[in-house]
Amino acid sequence: MVKGRGETSASYAVNASADAADTALKRGGPVQLLSPNGVRVDGRMPHESRFVYLKTGAVTAAAGSAYAEVGQTKVIVSVFGPRESYKAEAFSGIGRLNCHVQYALFATSVRGKASQGQEEKEFPVMLHKALEGAVMLHTFPKTTVDIFAIILQSGGGDLAAVISCASMALADAGIAMYDLVPAVSACCVGKEVLLDTALEEEKWSDGEMMVTCMASRNEVTQLKITGQWPGAITKDALNLSLDACAKLADVMRACLKEQAEGDEDE
Repeated sequence: MVKGRGETSASYAVNASADAADTALKRGGPVQLLSPNGVRVDGRMPHESRFVYLKTGAVTAAAGSAYAEVGQTKVIVSVFGPRESYKAEAFSGIGRLNCHVQYALFATSVRGKASQGQEEKEFPVMLHKALEGAVMLHTFPKTTVDIFAIILQSGGGDLAAVISCASMALADAGIAMYDLVPAVSACCVGKEVLLDTALEEEKWSDGEMMVTCMASRNEVTQLKITGQWPGAITKDALNLSLDACAKLADVMRACLKEQAEGDEDE
């Protein structure tokens, strides 16, 4: 495949264990998340990421934009502004982030509004929390930056893909940031940690985790843990996710660097 300017694709593995087969578990119910050899339903090993494709400048009418594919998950994010804050908003001496996240009507197997539940209400809040610490809000006082994210296809790790893509879109818009914000999801199946979860793994795992961070500053901007996590593996899952975030951040920087070099050549 011939890549255009501002496009990057990659996959990566984090501390992949050769002994994964020893800890593989068979799940009861409709889906077996790990084979006896420790292979996941999509052919990956437990600590292996999905294929990542990133592209900036996907929406020409926006100040900045990005498109991301993470496995079967596809998202697009547009950034507009900074603009003058509305009079109805409370006065603030620093800038604001206004986040919107929605599923496309065709994003899930259940078409239409029935597919858009509680997650769509929570995602804007979580996106804001993940990004606000990384954006230099003091550089655009009394104004607002609008972030619009659309999940085109839900394939697991939807929010993590949105956050990473939104970080790229902000950088593409020239918004001053302390660092990029990569996000990675993980889940546990018994005592095994599965990195970068696919949709079926989210449905049938024991617990889920999402980590967002500023990798070069070694700062976590958001940590979400749900479900049942044996205490012994929670720390391992967090360390694996942080390592994966660092690798994803390298891919994101490579994409932005390629775009910048392309702009200089024009």
